[in-house]
Amino acid sequence: MRNHTGTRYALILAVTATVILHQPDLVTGQARVPAMFVLGDSLVDVGNNNFIASMARANYLPYGIDLNFRPTGRFCNGLNFIDMLARLLGISSPPPFADPTTTGARILGGVNYASAAAGILDESGQNYGDRYSLNRQMVNLAATLSHARFRPPEFANLLLSQYARQLLTLYSLGLRKVFIPGVGPLGCIPSQRATAPPGRCLDGVNQILGTFNQGLRSLVDQLNQRAPGAIFVYGNTYGAVGDILNNPASYGFSVVDRACCGIGRNQGEITCMPMQYPCLNRSQYVFWDAFHPTQTANSILVRRAFYGPPSDAYPVNVQQMTLLY
Repeated sequence: MRNHTGTRYALILAVTATVILHQPDLVTGQARVPAMFVLGDSLVDVGNNNFIASMARANYLPYGIDLNFRPTGRFCNGLNFIDMLARLLGISSPPPFADPTTTGARILGGVNYASAAAGILDESGQNYGDRYSLNRQMVNLAATLSHARFRPPEFANLLLSQYARQLLTLYSLGLRKVFIPGVGPLGCIPSQRATAPPGRCLDGVNQILGTFNQGLRSLVDQLNQRAPGAIFVYGNTYGAVGDILNNPASYGFSVVDRACCGIGRNQGEITCMPMQYPCLNRSQYVFWDAFHPTQTANSILVRRAFYGPPSDAYPVNVQQMTLLY
């Protein structure tokens, strides 16, 4: 069994009931994976919400009654699913991302990003206050990988392998025209700029995404060869958003580094709150809140996907895709 970090990962997506384990040849008595990353909701939260302004917490008795009367934030009387899975894998249960002590060597065995009240939609659970939606958990995961001694190409390949299986499942269900947008430069969204040096994006996060997006474009070629009668199209979201950020004036934008609605540095430390007054000149902002583009930015992105050249939408744009088959 190889011991160097970064060649094998376990990724748990509890919200979507998907378990990804990239497993090497097993040797009895040794850890089956070097690290596990957990994304999900209260079923697998190990205390993230204890550290954010959320009403969805389990940091009081009788929660934890069978953990020596220690309520840890787990929504259970004792250990949860992830704790027990970690035992079977021969590793420690990953610590919560939001815990300030989850740094340095602690993250090498994985991190738990799950957050009670989280959902696939960013709006899910908003009545409970703050929580890490699945989108935010993905951003947090990318930030962790950029600071840890992990090798992004292997992790990107793991995600692409699972994504390919899911896309082929869609094909088996009868879908024949699929647009697959790449991931934009998450290191430049306001929530990430809020932690970066002034005027800078988090370059480490963007470097990880570059590997994934390159693989996604290649995956489209493979799918188009393996799925007769179907057309898969890759949308170069990273390139399109990058062009907007690098040339904002040509698109009519004057603000690229902070949100129109949010709180804190770059208006990105806390996302748009209920009844908060947003900026008045919204058409001049690229980002609406800590994570998402404005309507104006979206309109540019959709036009590039619909009408754009192969550098924007590959191998054909969405308009051309609708005319095929």
